[in-house]
Amino acid sequence: MEKENALSSEELKRYSRHIAIPEFNIQGQEKLKAAKVLVIGAGGLGSPALLYMAAAGVGHIGIVDFDAVDDSNLQRQVLYTIDDIGCSKAARAKKRLLALNPHIAITIYETAFTKENALDIIKDYDVVADGSDNFPTRYLVNDACVLADKVNVYASIFRFEGQVAVFNYLDENGERGPNYRDLFPKPPPPGQVPSCAEGGVLGVLPGIIGSMQASEVIKVITGIGEPLHGRLFLFDAASFTTRVLKIKKNPATNITALINYEEFCGLPNAKDHKEITVQALKKLLDEEANVQLIDVREQYEYTNGNLGGILIPLNTIKEALPKIAKDKKVIIHCRSGQRSLEAIKTLEALYPFDNLYNLKGGILAYAKEIDRSIAT
Repeated sequence: MEKENALSSEELKRYSRHIAIPEFNIQGQEKLKAAKVLVIGAGGLGSPALLYMAAAGVGHIGIVDFDAVDDSNLQRQVLYTIDDIGCSKAARAKKRLLALNPHIAITIYETAFTKENALDIIKDYDVVADGSDNFPTRYLVNDACVLADKVNVYASIFRFEGQVAVFNYLDENGERGPNYRDLFPKPPPPGQVPSCAEGGVLGVLPGIIGSMQASEVIKVITGIGEPLHGRLFLFDAASFTTRVLKIKKNPATNITALINYEEFCGLPNAKDHKEITVQALKKLLDEEANVQLIDVREQYEYTNGNLGGILIPLNTIKEALPKIAKDKKVIIHCRSGQRSLEAIKTLEALYPFDNLYNLKGGILAYAKEIDRSIAT
């Protein structure tokens, strides 16, 4: 009787270089074929991680990403080409990966990963690979993995630096190892760590770190080698130096339920502030209404494409308080709407404004729904 995960003759040929490794052999490849891995984010880290996991023969890959391909992604997100701009990342990733390896299955989730759907999405997967780019999602992924008893293979990147770790690993004694909260009990203050859009990232860095993330996933699945369990790997591409830090479980870490992660990370809640749609803004601009439009992105983003507003980068918003109109509608925007919310929260803490509006979806939404010629 043929085993459920037995390799076909085509697969035996495809994976022959794996099978030739004595520690790997056919058994290791069959474990990969039987495995189900969920990847959070099909961006900088997700691109190389997905490519190598698909090529290696991970049997079932889930992809969570609701974003569309943007031309600014192509400097590092090697899953995509210029023909993919404006298209769903998850859908295009699936097409590319199946073209690379038709022997695997791929499920896509074109939705945000939230506390409402997280546990339902991850329940059928063995390992979760976190390639998210923000702190609320990282804490959500971690907590969901702890509650669902899943291994969390974590990676992050910023400018020239990258990190990799294996959290919530089940050791030979049947005990779960340290998780992300044992390393980072609390998130950094809002604005202290810029996003990649603000701070930048070396294009090849996610290729390096994402490949390491895929390597750790494969090790966890096959039981080969020693995963980064209880350790955090640090890489600096600028100096080409590495460090490995030990992580210990914190007895004070207690995860019992999923929470409001935006609030936990100190991010402003859109529901607590006024907002305006891109359609309403277009109407105001067409009517030449007496409004103030403020762009809180960085200079290079503004130069690349803008809506004609006043440029006041988020990190200078406090000093710019006298420039903010108090007698007319003030519409503040950024790329997606998050930084502008932070700007509004900062301004309202300094002065009792009641005329500040956040542009819902930011310039990305404006370019998508109103004027596709605007570079984002």
